[in-house]
Amino acid sequence: MIRALSALWLALALAAQPAWGDTPPSAPAMLLAEVYAGNVDPSQYWVSEKFDGVRAQWDGRALRFRGGGLVPAPAWFTANFPALPLDGELWIARGRFDALSGTVRKIEPVDAEWRQVRYLIFELPGAAGDFSERVQQMRAIVARAGVPWLEAVGQARVADKAELMQRLDAVLRAGGEGLMLHRADAPYRTGRSDVLLKLKPWQDAEAVVVGHLPGSGKYRGMTGALQMETPDGKRFRIGSGLSDALRRQPPPIGTRITYRYQQLTKNGVPRFPRYLRVREDF
Repeated sequence: MIRALSALWLALALAAQPAWGDTPPSAPAMLLAEVYAGNVDPSQYWVSEKFDGVRAQWDGRALRFRGGGLVPAPAWFTANFPALPLDGELWIARGRFDALSGTVRKIEPVDAEWRQVRYLIFELPGAAGDFSERVQQMRAIVARAGVPWLEAVGQARVADKAELMQRLDAVLRAGGEGLMLHRADAPYRTGRSDVLLKLKPWQDAEAVVVGHLPGSGKYRGMTGALQMETPDGKRFRIGSGLSDALRRQPPPIGTRITYRYQQLTKNGVPRFPRYLRVREDF
């Protein structure tokens, strides 16, 4: 049954491919996660690690960033990818996001750097069937492709919330950032949806740098904190997470950054914010 569905879906996907001369869409449609709130039955979901990588979608012919731009990967990287749509993350390793970002942003790709990159797939855009069927399809697709840097994200089932929390703890202790939960019976869809949930011990958000606050003590002569502004106009400071290099040369005013925090105050201001990275518009 799954084999028949796969063959039919593949034929439809190939027929729908745009010609090479067609103008690509500005951004591929993607499924985006809601935040896990603890009010669902985890046994109804497939659970995987949340990878801190760069989202990219393979349309069967080209690899594109979330914003729609072409990923400047070496030709050999995608040469043997299957001629059908894949969605996933470009990734090097836990804690290596900055190295990954530097690699994938280079217009002229550096082979030695790309040899470290893997493409971890977690969805099949447009595929028929529920997510459980697509998990099996992804495993089969990767096995047939035989590309060492093309991998299906490991998916597992848990019995209850206690087992889910145990899995989260194991990932965090190993240096990971959290988990993703994808409802097993969900058909493929795009946009933000609760069929996909992200579970982390903190929240993350974006804000704009509106000022550089001077440092004191060992940070005298450097930036002590960034003055930030949220999309709804709330202002707050971020000092935690800034390296000495960032303090000497902080992100320019107007830069969007990603930060993490524990919760919001009653006034809507992030509690215990920590700098993560400059928001990249790939």
